[in-house]
Amino acid sequence: MHKLRTLAFASLSVTALLSSSLAIAEDRAGWPSNFTIGTASQGGTYFAYGSGWSNFIAEQTGVSGGAEVTGGPVQNMALVHTGDLAFGMTTMGPAQDAVEGKSPLAPGMAMDNVCAMFPLYETPFSMAALAGSGIKSISDIKPGARIGFGPAGSSSDEYFPKMLESLGVEFERRNGSWDDLGSQMQDGLLDAVGFAAGIPIPTVSQLEVQTEVNIIGFNEEEMATILKTFPVSEFIIPASTYSSLTEDSHAVSMWNFAVANCDLPDSFVYEVTKLTMENNERMQSIHQAAVTSTPEHLDKNTVLPWHPGAARYFTENGHNIDSAPIKD
Repeated sequence: MHKLRTLAFASLSVTALLSSSLAIAEDRAGWPSNFTIGTASQGGTYFAYGSGWSNFIAEQTGVSGGAEVTGGPVQNMALVHTGDLAFGMTTMGPAQDAVEGKSPLAPGMAMDNVCAMFPLYETPFSMAALAGSGIKSISDIKPGARIGFGPAGSSSDEYFPKMLESLGVEFERRNGSWDDLGSQMQDGLLDAVGFAAGIPIPTVSQLEVQTEVNIIGFNEEEMATILKTFPVSEFIIPASTYSSLTEDSHAVSMWNFAVANCDLPDSFVYEVTKLTMENNERMQSIHQAAVTSTPEHLDKNTVLPWHPGAARYFTENGHNIDSAPIKD
């Protein structure tokens, strides 16, 4: 009788293990064998954040992954929409343009196969110039100044020139990676660089080690004009961010979100979202901008539908995602 009970228990244990294995297999049904995250140029926050995030997800899920250098938010929306990238990082301005068919990469085509996953951080729009340039404020920028705005199609390139034009600044527009623009400014080929990137911006921090830098903020009048004209909000760059700052600097910002191709399996996106949201300390060790990569900022997405996998994670954990619909 004891032997029969032992055999029965062993049979149940095997059955339980088989059931568990089948459940795991079913949960991973349709998962990709690898994934790529669209970031932006090297030297910016997108690339630093995305590279670390992709490594973390690959490590935890066992799915091979990596980050890809792209032109930034505008191009990421297009590449995620087509499925060339599984995931991407974008700001709400370019996301809205893409959804409404106003993307400069594909005018008239509504990119409706991009779904929101979770909030990343605010992107401040700030400027930097070498101290030797004499540029300490927006009003110090002389007509014809050579200003870099990041990669063509990036959030900085799409919005910063328009902001400066609204303030009456006349300039020559230049594009390139943040690293390249930083080098050009150091070599005297640029007068200033307008950044749209999470702080601290690696390029600026590197410049500070080698030379004196001025962080250029907006005054009250300039701020009022920009807030009235563009989909941004006021943002304070703490003095502790850069050694060049002796007091807080006033900038404007736009929210960033992680996005996914809407056709990715719900269980895969659920797991990626869960891992990211439940390991914020690890994410902050990748980049300190991840301090705001938390559910409390879900309401900042009013543009993109939520991926069902991400939506399931947030609703199961009591978070409200009423700010946008869930993708059918």
